[in-house]
Amino acid sequence: DYQQGETVRIMYIHVPFAWLSMFGYSMMAASALGILVWRHPLADVAHKAAAPIGATFTFLCLVTGALWGRPMWGTYWVWDARLTSVLVLLLLYLGLMALRAAVDDPSRAGRAAAVLTLVGAINLPIVKFSVDWWNTLHQPASVFRMDGPTIDPSMLWPLLLCAGGFMLLFLALHMFAMRTEILRRRVEALEARAAAEALA
Repeated sequence: DYQQGETVRIMYIHVPFAWLSMFGYSMMAASALGILVWRHPLADVAHKAAAPIGATFTFLCLVTGALWGRPMWGTYWVWDARLTSVLVLLLLYLGLMALRAAVDDPSRAGRAAAVLTLVGAINLPIVKFSVDWWNTLHQPASVFRMDGPTIDPSMLWPLLLCAGGFMLLFLALHMFAMRTEILRRRVEALEARAAAEALA
């Protein structure tokens, strides 16, 4: 983009972080349904594992957006509807992590976090459509549009390639975090069983 110069290159990491911040929360909302409706233990593992990764990607989205906004808007931060709703998303991630840490009973913590996740999911359409619903500084969508992408193909394909790479990174980190959480729970179960047998 000739008007933005070299700063437009931030788009190739900022936009994937933004997409994956919402993807991560959507994944947690789906896991929350699995916790509350089917009570599947893997749903709880997936939910817990996704929170710190989603929070990290959301934080990086805000940081890269601030770095991009400084030369474009003349400031790192404005209380724009899109920026504010993404900040709320970050606070939701952090709140869910804090909730799990504050409740001693893992089962009760998982159910409480699932309920909060579903309540917070109302923020996702606000993040997505805030640029359409309100007069914002943030530009509207240029890739996922009903009338097709408005971004030039010379920039679109590298952007999609970067997004695919970050998606693979997100999924790999999530699988690793799930595996770590499963092993942690198995160790805790074995320790509890050993302690019970020692008292018997």
